[in-house]
Amino acid sequence: MKRGVHPGYYNTKIVCVCGNVIETRATVKDTVHVEICSNCHPFFTGKQKLVDTAGGIKDKNAEAETPAAGA
Repeated sequence: MKRGVHPGYYNTKIVCVCGNVIETRATVKDTVHVEICSNCHPFFTGKQKLVDTAGGIKDKNAEAETPAAGA
């Protein structure tokens, strides 16, 4: 095998919007930021959540309980 062909393999962290931090190894040195992970994904939690375009997570039930503006 040729040397210098393969990228480096570094310790890195994956940080989710929900605050979950996963330590892993990857070819990326920098911290990776994600919008959703297994800690907050509806498939794994069993709870339906809505994710807005800014990356925040909203609970569907909390949104339904909020009174409409001007009502």
